[in-house]
Amino acid sequence: MAILIPVTLTPITLHRQTVFADPAGVLLWPDHALLAVTDLHLEKGSFCAGRGRLMPPYDSRQTLERLKAALHRHRPRRVVCLGDSFHDRDGADRLSAADRDTLHSMVTAHDWIWITGNHDPTPPRRLGGHGVATLEMGGLIFRHEAKGMTHGEISGHFHPVAVVRTPRMRFRGPCFVTDERRLILPAFGTYTGGLNVLSPSVRRLLANRFSVHVLARQRLFTFPGHVLRPDVAS
Repeated sequence: MAILIPVTLTPITLHRQTVFADPAGVLLWPDHALLAVTDLHLEKGSFCAGRGRLMPPYDSRQTLERLKAALHRHRPRRVVCLGDSFHDRDGADRLSAADRDTLHSMVTAHDWIWITGNHDPTPPRRLGGHGVATLEMGGLIFRHEAKGMTHGEISGHFHPVAVVRTPRMRFRGPCFVTDERRLILPAFGTYTGGLNVLSPSVRRLLANRFSVHVLARQRLFTFPGHVLRPDVAS
């Protein structure tokens, strides 16, 4: 299979490699026919319901339908899920039969790699694919959470969002964030919140100069880090 590159994608240079951000919230690496996605948090709704926080139980289905559409559009050979694919250790066992079948069909149609996360430290059972802590290929390293001063790193975990304010508008949206050494992907799951990229947990990982590609209106809008704002004005 070969990845098709529509003009709506945004190229990102990372450790001498070129990858592409998709407004759907997935990352493409055409040289390796690879699609990466992070933080699906499948079955978060059922997890919360079991603890008395009632939420509509359709998050897994919506997330899987969006992922299925991205796979159909780009036709990758390899899929890398960057951790927290399930909201908890037992999330895969709570999938409905229909959602399990949908996910299983996607997994078996690709070279599917589950990178373990803090919410799902072991790969899901009976769904296929391969579970690893990290994946290194072509000069890039894929893991769930960014580490130290690694170069060429692609990760998730933080659910990054950016806030942009102008005299006429303010918007806050999930984003890809990169300083050309590392790239942090936005969370893909339906019930995932977000952490401002200026929060110390994220900002400490980035060089002085960085940029974000914000998902909005089925497009990506690029901004340098210095124009971003915290969630609450100081």
